[in-house]
Amino acid sequence: MAVTLDKSLLPPVVFGGLIAVGLIGAGFFIGNGVVNAQVGNRQVTVRGVAERDVVADLAVLTISFSYSGDDLNAVTGRIDSDLVKVRAFLKAQGYPDDVLTNGRLSVTDNKANAYQPATTQVLHYTAGNTVTIRTRDVARVAQTQRSLDDLVRQDVLIGFGDPLYVYTKLNEVRPSMIAEATASARSGAEQFAKDSGAPLGPIRQATQGSFEILAREDIDPEPSSLNKRVRVVATVTYQLR
Repeated sequence: MAVTLDKSLLPPVVFGGLIAVGLIGAGFFIGNGVVNAQVGNRQVTVRGVAERDVVADLAVLTISFSYSGDDLNAVTGRIDSDLVKVRAFLKAQGYPDDVLTNGRLSVTDNKANAYQPATTQVLHYTAGNTVTIRTRDVARVAQTQRSLDDLVRQDVLIGFGDPLYVYTKLNEVRPSMIAEATASARSGAEQFAKDSGAPLGPIRQATQGSFEILAREDIDPEPSSLNKRVRVVATVTYQLR
């Protein structure tokens, strides 16, 4: 049987005390809820790094050559002759025709639209061309670069430049490196949780940074480095229980 309390029968002080007790009780539960929410939102964000040494698997080497003179036909004829010498040299180096690409003949009129002192002797024309090697045989390209002096001895005026070495197998190492970076991040988070005395909870958020391909040695430029280093950083946020 329900009992109805008539507040008119209670002294005002007693009724006010009951209201106060009710508010205190409500405050107790609300307070606990706020505390639990703050505890539940405790988290730690860590970064994990994975690095791997790799060797480039694609090489690109462009051999440029030029010649200057006053007779246009003689200059362009010389470039045509040098092109034959360059391709013969590369064939002797063991390159098949399908990895060699001829450039376009270029001719510059050195006396057109250019101010030159009267005492300066300027050859009228400069012509040039290129042959580009693009191959997976990176070791052969490295050897060819060391042998370019042979073309100079054949009176070919070449421009020396470093090969470009490219690593194209990033997709093959991507999954395992992401796993390594994530494991590295978890190791750091576990240590933090241990030091703070709070058990490590599940992952709340994870972000994978972009992959970087660097020279293996920091002092070397990456494009011309045969030996490279692949690096990725994973940023992971863990819940702390």
